[in-house]
Amino acid sequence: MSTATKSANVPPIPNAIEEPAVPGKSLPLLVRPEDTSVDLLELASEHGKLIHERLLRHGGILFRGFSRVTVDTFRQFIVAVSGNPIEYHERTSPRHEVGGSIYTSTDYPPDQTIFLHNEQSYNVTWPMHIFFHCAVAPPAGGATPLADCRAVYRRISKNTREKLESGGYCYTRNYDGVIGLPWREVFQTSQTSVVEEYCRANDIDFTWGEGDTLSTRQIRPVTRVHPETGEAIWFNHLAFFNIWTLGTETAEALLSFGKDQLPNNTYYADGSDIEPAVLAEIRSAYLAEQVSFPWHAGDVLMLDNMLVAHGREPFTPPREVVVGMTEPTSDVTG
Repeated sequence: MSTATKSANVPPIPNAIEEPAVPGKSLPLLVRPEDTSVDLLELASEHGKLIHERLLRHGGILFRGFSRVTVDTFRQFIVAVSGNPIEYHERTSPRHEVGGSIYTSTDYPPDQTIFLHNEQSYNVTWPMHIFFHCAVAPPAGGATPLADCRAVYRRISKNTREKLESGGYCYTRNYDGVIGLPWREVFQTSQTSVVEEYCRANDIDFTWGEGDTLSTRQIRPVTRVHPETGEAIWFNHLAFFNIWTLGTETAEALLSFGKDQLPNNTYYADGSDIEPAVLAEIRSAYLAEQVSFPWHAGDVLMLDNMLVAHGREPFTPPREVVVGMTEPTSDVTG
């Protein structure tokens, strides 16, 4: 049993060994079977409360070493501990469904880094839990780095937090232009009326342009309070969607098409640019809290999507990691 679990006087999970997955770090907690007879699905169905208690404390749990874990097992595990997986709405990255609302984690090229973020924090409704399953571990790289957003919040200066908390941040998207995902893929429809209905229901301003193009704008908070722990959390896509997080060369290349062609970008709520120093501070806060571990085939990672941000490191193929999300959650604080 882990030191953190012992200190909280929480009963151990029967037939399981609990220890840090990363030496010296509490995130994620590693849970592995005492012997080969321990079944992951039985563990999930019989000890869901103990698993949930650990999730709130650590933010993430890595289940490793269980036998016969398949994509179907993964989905059954999700249902046992958190309910039915939900569909992926308002898409921002290319991915495809492998069945039963289980998706590829992302279809971005393997040489690209995906910065730390909380899944769908840009929306008014987001998944409370997100799960990953490694079906094929890459020969090199490909980790899913994590960061505790409670600690990220504490690292960001009071001045920066207050400046952004006062009005939130502005997230803009442009669809069907020179670059970026088409709106038909993002909203999973070819009907403009369905898009408009979705935008109105989700507090998104929209404008149709020439040639069937679409632009959207939404104001979102940068911090929230976790509904169960009561802790303040840095919960947003401000850094992730800002073009300068992609690096100077890429950002300047994107800007050469014009600001009105940027597939994604973030600003202050009034539409003004966020200063480079502020963006650097936020990115540094994430990176200071980042932890990572190599994937093993059969691994299952469960995250509290509000407490923990995740990303992806470049890798040498092949790599097969699938994802499922559960428990849609709406604004828990103003």
